[in-house]
Amino acid sequence: MTSIESLRRSPLAPFLHVINGKRQPASDGGTRIVRSPIDGSVLTTCANGTAADAEAAIAAARTAFDDGRWSDLSPAARKQILLRWADLIEASALEIAVLGVRENGTEIGMALKAEPHSAVATIRYYAEAIDKLTGEVAPTDPAFLGLVHRAPVGVVGAIVPWNFPLMIGAWKFGPALAAGCTMVLKPAETASLSLLRVAELALEAGMPAGVFNVVTGEGAIVGAALASSMDVDALVFTGSGPTGRRLMEASARSNLKRVYLELGGKSPNIVFADAPDLDEAAKVSAQGIFRNSGQVCIAGSRILVERSIHTALVEKLAAHAAAIKVGDPLDNATQAGAVNSERQLLQNLAFVDEAKANGRNVIGGARLLQETGGYYMAPAIVADARPEDRVFREEVFGPVVTVTPFDTEAEAIALANDSTYGLAAAVWTSNLSRAHRMVRKIHAGLVHVNTYGGSDLTVPLGGVKQSGNGHDKSLHAFDKYLDLKTAWVKL
Repeated sequence: MTSIESLRRSPLAPFLHVINGKRQPASDGGTRIVRSPIDGSVLTTCANGTAADAEAAIAAARTAFDDGRWSDLSPAARKQILLRWADLIEASALEIAVLGVRENGTEIGMALKAEPHSAVATIRYYAEAIDKLTGEVAPTDPAFLGLVHRAPVGVVGAIVPWNFPLMIGAWKFGPALAAGCTMVLKPAETASLSLLRVAELALEAGMPAGVFNVVTGEGAIVGAALASSMDVDALVFTGSGPTGRRLMEASARSNLKRVYLELGGKSPNIVFADAPDLDEAAKVSAQGIFRNSGQVCIAGSRILVERSIHTALVEKLAAHAAAIKVGDPLDNATQAGAVNSERQLLQNLAFVDEAKANGRNVIGGARLLQETGGYYMAPAIVADARPEDRVFREEVFGPVVTVTPFDTEAEAIALANDSTYGLAAAVWTSNLSRAHRMVRKIHAGLVHVNTYGGSDLTVPLGGVKQSGNGHDKSLHAFDKYLDLKTAWVKL
């Protein structure tokens, strides 16, 4: 039986694009070294995509959409292919998870659940939904028949991040492909391998050539080509705000393609003195920021705590942080793996150093295991952060949490909303009325109550303010990939 250790040692052949049903090198033969954050070693190479590669994939997707090889299949026929694909991913889950961990450093326990198993569940969810989506008959003048059809938008470009590439990728390609769209997906430069493997399995499942294409390379080249293309009808993206703005600008300069963005957050996690269980609040809050080394879009990176319990919460949070085992992500005992890249690690450490220089009380936050050649960091708690601190305001995307006291509910709301972001939030309280008030008043697309994280596919995920627009997950995700088309028939 294949084991984690055997997969860890398995040599990897060079990875190529998947375009029009074939594995293809970059048009100019260029490659990019894939380096593991576990120990800094070279894993393999990836095709370093060119604009011509992106254009070839877009052309393949355009042809596949226009000739109806996918969109004209019955929903039941598309469902069967998608379900076969999910079965193949499930059968290869350990291989895919280890492949991803070797490239991006997520701890294996989380990677298995959040990457292949999550993708399997997502594909099955949307596959099972597509033959239940119906149109409408308008209640109009009986001399006319008004029909509202749901039609696939066409070619979808998707750009996904490195923290959970397969999970987030599936949130986009699951509903898009189920709806009958074709797709060109660009993974992050430091997390491409699992998506390339899954694209190969799509072909094995019987997905027609050109329907699902994956092109690897730099965002400034491949991503820019997707955003500027006149043949991409919709673009979906999870990543940084500056990149999201450039994508919208490119859309405006080209064909006004619709652009849906999830741009991260600086999510407030609010703990009142009447929290039902302060130990549980501290434990879950630690998990909500320190899992995957803080590299989670909805991470609860700003803890706001009622002043009377500030010291107690910091002590409990620090105890949970100190107990987290940071290390080799392919060790099942590890609770927080490697930071994705040396660049990201240095950025995280710079936030910690700045907080210390500003006189803040920082617990933890040291670089760990440098002798391994990998990128590891101890969880960091800025125990007395203030609203003017950069670490309070900017997304770190690492295992760094701020703790800030408040005195009143109104102050908690003001601090929570004092952000350009609005992706997620949490409230810990035993007061039901307060919980509902906070849900209503906090500017965020997702508000947890007495928990953090773990919402499933049945509910949407999307942000407000500069956290983006549009929604992943739930049946609402179809809204991005289906147009409403009216047929007005005189009887």
